[in-house]
Amino acid sequence: MADARQTEVPEALWPGAEDWLAELRDQRRVSPHTLSNYERDLRRLQHLASGAAPDELTALDLRRFVGRLHAGGLSGRSIARTLSAWRGLLRWLARRGVLDANLAEGLHAPKHPKRLPDALSVDETFRLLNPVNIVTETDKTANTQGSTREHLLQRRDQAIYELFYSSGIRLSELVGLNLDCLADLRQGEVRVLGKRNKTRVVPVGKAALNAIESWWVVRNQIAKPEEVALFVGQQGKRITPRVIQLRLQKHGQRQGLPQRVHPHQLRHSFATHMLQGSGDLRAVQEMLGHASIASTQVYTHLDFQHLAQVYDQAHPRAHRGKDAEARDAAEQFTPDSKSNPTT
Repeated sequence: MADARQTEVPEALWPGAEDWLAELRDQRRVSPHTLSNYERDLRRLQHLASGAAPDELTALDLRRFVGRLHAGGLSGRSIARTLSAWRGLLRWLARRGVLDANLAEGLHAPKHPKRLPDALSVDETFRLLNPVNIVTETDKTANTQGSTREHLLQRRDQAIYELFYSSGIRLSELVGLNLDCLADLRQGEVRVLGKRNKTRVVPVGKAALNAIESWWVVRNQIAKPEEVALFVGQQGKRITPRVIQLRLQKHGQRQGLPQRVHPHQLRHSFATHMLQGSGDLRAVQEMLGHASIASTQVYTHLDFQHLAQVYDQAHPRAHRGKDAEARDAAEQFTPDSKSNPTT
């Protein structure tokens, strides 16, 4: 059998799969990123099915497919996401009478260790957001069309990065912001459309508001007249998630950060620093737009790591280090030949 990861792309998805994805896109407004992942996972299922239709599959087939994915090196986390797409399609088909039941119900991915979000430290975040490369209208070096355009894009980037860290919104939520959000922004908040088509309002700090205002006054020099997106790319149309990812990564490298920075990392940093400063898990949950408090509780582990670091640095016994503690313990239980009474 071929490696489960090296799948040949079928010419077309199952008709039911196409209809399900269209419903997710048009009615439930699932993000393009999620739709792309689901489509890839469904193509993987079709490849594993070797031409069989959904109503020809059995629960045993699905368990074998999961085993092949795992044996092929796919992580438990990736398999869990893949199963989410499979369950969604098969549930949809069962509701329409194509299948007698959802064969994927009760099917689980191999357990995988939970990864903590990779948040930046406060110092790293401030270094990333330091607007050393952002110029003013009167900057004398911006004397060519190319350099002027790059300076405009840097203003846009600064507004994007500040908004990520100030509000904790997702990449897809930021890309989806339109000009009509400016009224909310001037009130110190932003209204976003999140997962499951849910709207939430989150506060925005002064640094982000100032950066957005700086971008707003030059936006029309790049944006096409009919474009309604708040953030646009070089072609004057709505900026794409990939452009933000690549420019943030390069900016982090220029600022000397030791790791590759990605947009979700700023969301993690927002949540971690908010929790460290307030301890209010419920408020952080609301601002992140998590449906369940369990999704937010992962940040309590990061907060404990912060507390442990403070303890190690501040507590007298912790500060002395393991070598000193081991030496003290050894001396405590080693008889002193000078004071040891004879028997």
